[in-house]
Amino acid sequence: MDKNGQGHRKMQISPPETGSPLIRLEAISKQFNSSGTVIEILNNLSFDIHAGETIAILGESGIGKSTFLHVLGTLEPLDQGKIIYNGMDISQFDSARLAAFRNSIMGFVFQFHYLLEEFTALENVMMPGLINRLKKKDIRNTAEEILMRVGLGHRLQHRVSQLSGGEQQRVALARALVLRPEILLADEPTGNLDKKNSKQIHDLLLELNKEFGMTIVVVTHNLHLADYMQRQLTLADGKLVDLK
Repeated sequence: MDKNGQGHRKMQISPPETGSPLIRLEAISKQFNSSGTVIEILNNLSFDIHAGETIAILGESGIGKSTFLHVLGTLEPLDQGKIIYNGMDISQFDSARLAAFRNSIMGFVFQFHYLLEEFTALENVMMPGLINRLKKKDIRNTAEEILMRVGLGHRLQHRVSQLSGGEQQRVALARALVLRPEILLADEPTGNLDKKNSKQIHDLLLELNKEFGMTIVVVTHNLHLADYMQRQLTLADGKLVDLK
């Protein structure tokens, strides 16, 4: 909510020009300081992401996969470089404009689900639409549909505490997808799921990619999920490297 109690308004974004990358990362660097030691995570990294691409970032823990995802999603500030979306340097946006951009364009799934414990699965998934001041009936219908697609149609009215870890992860994924974002950024989206439910999520991601042209960037250790993606990359010396 803003200071006047109004919901966040969707930013008006023009579609990318044909053939141009949806997102261009230009010479991005990101460092952390640990007990006086500078740790370089991203080093002069440049990378293009085109609309509708599906990308998996693989590799051992600690190489900077999650940091890359957070930088791409404008959740972590850059030390240097630019993030260009459709010709706009969004790395220069102030915090309010960045929040509006993320709210309009991106969906996020984190390793920790950050669900609201006091609400039901359905209420959690409806929350982004309610914040955007969409009609309650419309967002409820959409939330119910996406929960059914992740296999939770029978758990709509269960509170978070009544759900298993895998079910909570699927609620978090449904919440990220409910507004049909242009870009989905996911950090281990199937990390808490068994083989059957993992495949269901893999299939859903591909369906959404085909139905809506949704661009998907996934950080994962799951090789089966990575195989579903068009590109597989890892981080080496602070840069993205193709695995095939």
